[in-house]
Amino acid sequence: MTTPDQLISHADPVRAGMPDEGQSHTRTWMAFGASQAIWGGMLAAVQTQLAAVANTIARFEPVSMLVRPNEMELARRLCHPSVELHACALDDIWMRDSGPCFVRQANGDVLALDFNFNGWGHKQAHKHDQRVAAQTAKLAGVKLKRSNLVLEGGAIEVDGAGTALMTESSILNENRNPGMSKQTAESRLKSLLGLEQIIWLPGIRWHDITDAHIDFYARFVKPGVVLVHLEPNSSSYVHAMTLRHLEILRSARDARGEALNIVLLEAPRNVRQEFRNEHFAAGYLNFYLAKNALIAPEFGDQNADENARKVLQELYPEREIVQINIDCIAAGGGGIHCITQQQI
Repeated sequence: MTTPDQLISHADPVRAGMPDEGQSHTRTWMAFGASQAIWGGMLAAVQTQLAAVANTIARFEPVSMLVRPNEMELARRLCHPSVELHACALDDIWMRDSGPCFVRQANGDVLALDFNFNGWGHKQAHKHDQRVAAQTAKLAGVKLKRSNLVLEGGAIEVDGAGTALMTESSILNENRNPGMSKQTAESRLKSLLGLEQIIWLPGIRWHDITDAHIDFYARFVKPGVVLVHLEPNSSSYVHAMTLRHLEILRSARDARGEALNIVLLEAPRNVRQEFRNEHFAAGYLNFYLAKNALIAPEFGDQNADENARKVLQELYPEREIVQINIDCIAAGGGGIHCITQQQI
């Protein structure tokens, strides 16, 4: 639970900026929170893949993993000894959404923002995960600010230079922020994250548990360069949405008033069948930037996987591209970015 000395009053001015994910991190936070109730027969495989992601990132930067007390032994067996484990009650694995977003204040201090996780609009139990942001801030040794917005870290994509990408479907949604206008949301987000410009994409409501988080559909490579997910399958419910996103981004301007350079990355046309289901999140943009590395998924589509590697290597020539099989995590509707959160 948050202690009084951790909390900063809502009335206090926040002169904060959220850096681009590619900037240096103190560590990566993850949550070893898969359960039988949610994951069923995939539980063991999900736990193995969570550990595989943690172990891969730990090759490049420190990793801290939240773990239920009764699963400490299992987590220690699966994780590399360098992965730091912390006891914590958990509901699930999605640290990007339940964990805090770290920002830097004008004086250089780091602040953890709690965006009041509510299970993506009360779609899933979140009794424990709604406390994860505060607990993580305490473990990280940084002050916590509770926002008066409800959203998730996966709903935010920034370029580190004053521009953000967000979807209306996940933030301007009655299941998170009932009755809130776009103008009010923008004002609060700009203050909290140090933004000058928010480019809104429509997204789509109710088709996935996140209501179309931005981190699956559009990511900044650097200021002025945006990597965009394109769904080639015209029968997919997101096909038209990805085309609409592309149309908006091609006419958008960033905080500098500059047009965006758009790079397209197609979803795989085929994936391995073992864990494929209606929730399977098959896309390459949900990668994670660790120190000197980019950790990305691969889905068994040789051509698409290789194309993704090539595109990502061209965009990030200074980073090692590491592709991992995360099929179980994808079957739960998420990816590598969804299970990680960087501490600056």
